[in-house]
This record gives sequence, structure tokens and C-alpha cells, in this order.
Amino acid sequence: MRAKREFRDRGSTEVAVLDALVDRANDGMSVFELRAAVEVDIDELEQALSTLKQDGLIVVESGANETVIKPDERVVPEIPTDEDDDAQSIGEWLRERLPF
Repeated sequence: MRAKREFRDRGSTEVAVLDALVDRANDGMSVFELRAAVEVDIDELEQALSTLKQDGLIVVESGANETVIKPDERVVPEIPTDEDDDAQSIGEWLRERLPF
């Protein structure tokens, strides 16, 4: 499942983090699980998480055993969708192809 369209106008790492979290919205993910799912280095992941936290798009829950990161409920679509990359917006298509 993918994050709502209105939250996809961000950097590729941030969008990948949101998509991974939306897939596991109920359980959340640890930083290690996110790093494996997103496949970026830890510095990039840390920056993306920091930005998403500041923007209020993720919730961090500290438990006794581990810290779990979940998407904010407004990021998760009400109706589960598995949009393919075939249904990309023009902005997403341009972002992939332009070097900036």
C-alpha cells in the first residue's frame, strides 16, 4: 500500500519511508526494519525521519523493548490501494528523470 497522494510530494527517501510505514501501519517498524525496507544509508534515513517527524507525518512510540515508528493516521489511505508505478503522477515521473 502507498501513502496518500498528497504526501507523495517529498524526497524519494521520505516517500519510501512513508510507503513502508503505511504497509505496516498497525504494527509500526523499528529503525532497523525501516533501513532494510528503504535500502538507504543510516544518515539518509535519519534525515528523512527527522523531517517527517517535524512535519507530523510519523509517530514515534518508545516501548520497554524497542522504539516503533508508525505513520500518522492522516497519511494512511482509508481504502487500501496498491497503486502501481504505472499510475504515477506527472510530478513523480519528472522527479525520477530530472537530475535535481
